Amino acid sequence: MKIAAIIPAFNEAKTIGAIVSVLTKVNIIDTVIVVNDGSSDKTAAVSLSYGATVINLPENKGKGAAMKAGLDSTEADVILFLDADLIGLTPAHVLSLLLPVMEGSTVMTVGIFDKGRLATDLAQKVAPYLSGQRAIRRTVLRKIPDLEIARFGVEIALTRHIKSQKFKVTKIVLSEMSHIIKEEKLGVVKGFAARIKMYWEIIRYCTKAEQLK
Repeated sequence: MKIAAIIPAFNEAKTIGAIVSVLTKVNIIDTVIVVNDGSSDKTAAVSLSYGATVINLPENKGKGAAMKAGLDSTEADVILFLDADLIGLTPAHVLSLLLPVMEGSTVMTVGIFDKGRLATDLAQKVAPYLSGQRAIRRTVLRKIPDLEIARFGVEIALTRHIKSQKFKVTKIVLSEMSHIIKEEKLGVVKGFAARIKMYWEIIRYCTKAEQLK
């Protein structure tokens, strides 16, 4: 059984190195793939320096398209998706996401932050289905329609498909882990605008999915 970690990244040079460094220490992971989604910073160079395989998209395509590009580049049996702005990731967190899927007790795990920071803990308790930390069997991923156009609605697409097929999903508590929020990356005004755009993409995807039923 081959395992690939895929990290969609857009201007995450400050955090991507630490994440790749942790992943390369987990010996059951065969490949660490960073999909550089049209970044204008040194995301690609930092990722390469820490030992990741880098896929460069010439322009920003959105999270769903970046995840699809990573998936298309590997034949791994189990895929681990992680966000590129995580704080506090450890090999133990990685194994807790991967092992239930590898052992066959579930088709997908979803990581939920706990005891990290109040803002991110609360957000995931309110909407755990938006978590970007997941391990999933490749056979399930291949059957999800329109993954590449979902953008920030991609977690919704994954959750909806799994639910429609009545597959088992297991929530995994990721203790003392968090991520950098948009307002910290971009400043309050730009960060808030980016957050509203993210929510709009999620709503737009959900609306489109309902129309196609």
